[in-house]
Amino acid sequence: MEPIHMVDLIGQHAAIENELNAAMQRVVQTGAFVKGPEVKAFSEELQAYTGSRFVIPCGNGTDALQIALMALGIGPGDEVITTGFTFISTVEVVALLGATPILVDVHADTFNIQAEQVAAAITSRTKAIVPVHLFGQMADMDALISISEKSGIPIIEDNAQAISARWYGAEGKRENAPQSGTLGLMGTTSFFPSKNLGCMGDGGAIMTNDETIARKLQQIANHGMSKRYHHDIVGLNSRLDGLQAAILRVKLQHLDAYCLSRQHAAARYDALLEDIPGLQIPVRDVRSSHVFHQYTLQVDPVRRDALVEHMKSHGIPTGVYYPVPGHRQTAFASYGFNLDAHPISDALAARVISLPMHTELNESQQVIVCTALIKFVLQ
Repeated sequence: MEPIHMVDLIGQHAAIENELNAAMQRVVQTGAFVKGPEVKAFSEELQAYTGSRFVIPCGNGTDALQIALMALGIGPGDEVITTGFTFISTVEVVALLGATPILVDVHADTFNIQAEQVAAAITSRTKAIVPVHLFGQMADMDALISISEKSGIPIIEDNAQAISARWYGAEGKRENAPQSGTLGLMGTTSFFPSKNLGCMGDGGAIMTNDETIARKLQQIANHGMSKRYHHDIVGLNSRLDGLQAAILRVKLQHLDAYCLSRQHAAARYDALLEDIPGLQIPVRDVRSSHVFHQYTLQVDPVRRDALVEHMKSHGIPTGVYYPVPGHRQTAFASYGFNLDAHPISDALAARVISLPMHTELNESQQVIVCTALIKFVLQ
């Protein structure tokens, strides 16, 4: 049996090896390993791809979130509303700045933040709303934008898992539908290797249509400099390497095809699993496209961990994203979160399991995955 990978970057890169080698050789020949023409070109190309006026590359997705919050001057005494059913960095950056994370629950079907709870959580200290577009599908941006406009509180979209997803809205208009990360005041993303658009190391970016915010983001990401050796504010040293930018320029050209491959793989999983008792396949929100960073099922919580071991024994990797929600993380215990206030996040943490999902996944591999899965579920 051919190996089944959770993410197959070796296979993906082999298909574009000549393009990648040529791109990396350009950087080697110029010696522009920090900043330089490749970073500038990638920024411009990602602007054109996403429709965002400004793209500020940075060191990684966590930095992107922190820089975005810093651009709003968020610090001690401020509150930021987000969800704990996500990777820790979304909540972590709020804590790092001395602000208070306010966590609300998610929807049981889409895994995304509940806008109604966001509205109820707003106080005079709320300075930002950070929805996470989890697993490749966008949160309810219509409702969140309405809340933002009424309250005057800006939105920072955590778009690390959903780059290139589009928001169709209630009317379902697909022509010129805006991309994820471009509807709020800012959008942040990660280029971690396993992401839909991933480099060969760490990388991230912030998107915005606001020129004043863009200048501040650039300044913060570069030690707070307004001009060389003139530091007007305290910033970070957060830069996208030239080599990573060159790699991303190549892979950006293939991103639409990558997303289509993931969507085709998701459709094959659906066909194999949709009628199996005890399994809930991913729910598509018709208002958003889904680019399937993960293909995440819900199963019997009593048997989930045994299922993980069963799949492992058959040589099939799986993932549990995320087994401990933010409100239960030891790192955030000092905030005194109400542990009973996030029942859906708690339930999902016990129920979710993600199957292999990547651009090289083929039908025969998926049949093997699903055969092993169904055998366990129905026994």
